Amino acid sequence: MSQHCYTRRSFLRGVGVSMALPWLESFNVWGDEQRGNKPASEAPVRLAVLFSGNGFHSKQWWAKGEGRDMQLGKVLQPLNDFRDRMLFVNGLYHEEARKGNIHSSQTGNILSGAPIASGGEIRSGTSFDQLLAQTYGRSTKVSSLVLGCEQSNPSVHKNYSMLYSSHISWSSPTTPNPLELYPALAFDRLFKDDVAPGDKSVLDAVLADAHDLRRRISTGDQRKLDEYLDSVRDVETRIENAGKRGEVQGWRPTLDKPNRDRPADGIPQDIEEHMRLMSDILVLGFQTDTTRITTLKLNNDHSALRFPNLTSVEQPKHGIDYMIHHLLSHSDGEDWLKVNQFFMEQVANIARKLDSIQEGTRTLLDNTMLMHCSSMMAGAKHDNDQLPVIVVGGAGGRIQGGRVLDYRGKSERQLCRLFLSMMDKMDVRPATFGDAKKPLEEV
Repeated sequence: MSQHCYTRRSFLRGVGVSMALPWLESFNVWGDEQRGNKPASEAPVRLAVLFSGNGFHSKQWWAKGEGRDMQLGKVLQPLNDFRDRMLFVNGLYHEEARKGNIHSSQTGNILSGAPIASGGEIRSGTSFDQLLAQTYGRSTKVSSLVLGCEQSNPSVHKNYSMLYSSHISWSSPTTPNPLELYPALAFDRLFKDDVAPGDKSVLDAVLADAHDLRRRISTGDQRKLDEYLDSVRDVETRIENAGKRGEVQGWRPTLDKPNRDRPADGIPQDIEEHMRLMSDILVLGFQTDTTRITTLKLNNDHSALRFPNLTSVEQPKHGIDYMIHHLLSHSDGEDWLKVNQFFMEQVANIARKLDSIQEGTRTLLDNTMLMHCSSMMAGAKHDNDQLPVIVVGGAGGRIQGGRVLDYRGKSERQLCRLFLSMMDKMDVRPATFGDAKKPLEEV
């Protein structure tokens, strides 16, 4: 495994705060010794896993061609700018996810391929993001960040716990990682040593250290440092303002007692801003090297989210809030397509921000694997004999994008083979993972 130095000089520090620095050419942040042919300060590879439940429009999830000439189905059109940086992976599946019931059994093992326990027992498998966190994640302040935009569902569906539908990141077979739904707390976890209400701004705490650092770095790095600090301040300000409006912290009551029938659990008051804030925190975590592994669950499988921010095609006088996400997925109509594109816009937004951050000769997107997956291909069919998967980014030059990889009809098409390939890009190489014994050679 590649090791990177985690030293005091990699941080801006203040009272109760340690904030990791971005990549700077003026000194080695990520290692002082050259290892093999790899330069000492080459930026590390990052992994971001995004998930949205209930699949996609049955006729509009497709890609064909190569590079900038790749043609994309309507669901993926928000990612047109990243066609030459994307792998469209078709035909992979989990055998274990085809057993049991729909939704829970299709989601709780999406990142592990492990068997799912039924009844009152909670048992899946350690997910590949957490296997990386146990090894690769030791080099950073936060080994992994697990974010969510919809609260966990504690109910039971067809003899399986809906906790499986709510969690894709598992630190052990019996321990799903809690979702951090609050942007402010996710932000604090990245940058504060002790998370407590009323603490002063992260930037205010480290300004003296930042001023001292500026005297010791190049003009180009001074611009990069200023850009970075501005990004941190922007997210801080947006979180503070959103908190005042009461729109960011996930679903919560707005009255002392309800004045209407109780709405479905887990609906943020402003889902678009919630997702954007979580996306920005993901980018900041990578930009500062505070974490290299982040899982962002945009919604649950069997989701109750609504989308009043999107204009309805089918009911033009309304937003798409007349039906919850899960039921909308059964319709396979134009509004369902708009919701699909909304999720892909979140992926594109993250990719665009990562690509705007330069790390030596590469961008942060070049040094990242940004994977998006879902629990089924189409919500109208609940079919998971092949799963929708894309990977955007270059993994530090180890992945060639602009390709369609089709494994339909092949005998060994386990999704865990892709996970073995992705772990290999981060120098973590278990002999087997889930039901896979070898990686995908094409990745």
